[in-house]
Amino acid sequence: MNRVQREGATGMSDIITEAPTATSDLGRYESVVAELRLKLEQMEGQLAENRSSDRGSAGLYDFHTHTFLSDGVLSPIELIRRAIVNGYAALGVADHCGAGTMARVIEETRSEAELALRYWNFRVFPGVELTHVPAASIGELAAEAKRLGAAHVVVHGESPVEPVEPGTNLAAVSCRDVDILAHPGLLTAEEARIAAETGVYIEVTAKDGHSLGNGRVYGLAREAGADCLLNSDTHLPSHLLTASLARTVALGAGVTEEELGLVLRANPERLIERIEARQCEA
Repeated sequence: MNRVQREGATGMSDIITEAPTATSDLGRYESVVAELRLKLEQMEGQLAENRSSDRGSAGLYDFHTHTFLSDGVLSPIELIRRAIVNGYAALGVADHCGAGTMARVIEETRSEAELALRYWNFRVFPGVELTHVPAASIGELAAEAKRLGAAHVVVHGESPVEPVEPGTNLAAVSCRDVDILAHPGLLTAEEARIAAETGVYIEVTAKDGHSLGNGRVYGLAREAGADCLLNSDTHLPSHLLTASLARTVALGAGVTEEELGLVLRANPERLIERIEARQCEA
């Protein structure tokens, strides 16, 4: 008990006894906790808004990147983290695969994608790049990749700097289980026309060597009405896109200022809509 004497008091009757009230103390404590919790929620909301704003301002999309699950140097989660820092809005991981490696690569990449979504609210699409496989096997392998859970299928096209089997471009654009034909080099007008019919996206690439065919590729795709998007084909951290690099590569390929939004944002977003629609149906 606390003994408190009123100012000017002289007698015992003027001395009062004051007990701390547990109810009032608890109420004050709960009020402080509630106020701190509210401030914390406001701070977390602002941080989330800032992260979303940062990603949206750059608006980078890239569906063709590699990790150390094939011939890249980064782990999947480090690649994802670096993409976020670069201002990506979404990332597609498409490690090199054949018939024997698809299941493992898809499963491992999917685990990291789920982690990034849960803790960073960042969309990662676990895919594959069918690389140097027999052209006649592309339809079968693409269907199997989708069955195993690949969000998207990229086919390594007939790059001018690698000995890809002739006929790979044609097999890829003719297959509706393929989403992207990567760096197709000496793409033909007929292949571009088929891609327009099947909805296979034609890649404009930022990767050195593979990019030698960009001008031809984009010109034929535009003429045929085939949709294009720009990817990095990242193997090293320095390969990841930035807003300025994406713009420079696109313009260098012949994309006009008016077409930049289509190639860099609208087409990638339509591909994401396609992927998410398939996931809802599964």
